[in-house]
Amino acid sequence: MTSPRANGKPYAMSGREGYGVRQSPPMAKHRWLRRTIGLGVVAGAAYAVWRAIEKNQMPGDRGWEPQPFPFPPQPRAGDTTRRVSGSAPDEQGDRDATPDYLEPVAGACPASHPVKAKLASGIFHVPGGQSYERTTPDRCYLDAAAAMRDGLRASKR
Repeated sequence: MTSPRANGKPYAMSGREGYGVRQSPPMAKHRWLRRTIGLGVVAGAAYAVWRAIEKNQMPGDRGWEPQPFPFPPQPRAGDTTRRVSGSAPDEQGDRDATPDYLEPVAGACPASHPVKAKLASGIFHVPGGQSYERTTPDRCYLDAAAAMRDGLRASKR
């Protein structure tokens, strides 16, 4: 049994007359579109509320302060001297003390501070290591212990 459609083409009927391919209401075809738009509106409103709350907070309201990535070594609490990472001062005071690290000169470490450190990776290289010669340092440390005190780890090779 066939029955004509609105466009004049026949479609198959099943069982009794009047039952066949279900015709959806005109708006049902676009139900997914309405739901997607509605979800977008709700998400946008939630984002606007979140931004308003964040804007009204004072910087000290958070229990933490944002730190730059990759978290460079920070001075220890209670260390009020100008020493870098806890090297012991000599008898004449801090002015004559050798600092734990120096900045590299022309991409090389001075002989007094041979340990090369990369802050981005948090790794230090000692002389004689596999990657020591090809490493361009961010800091040059006095010894491996000074680099470890600043939160760096030794290279594996």
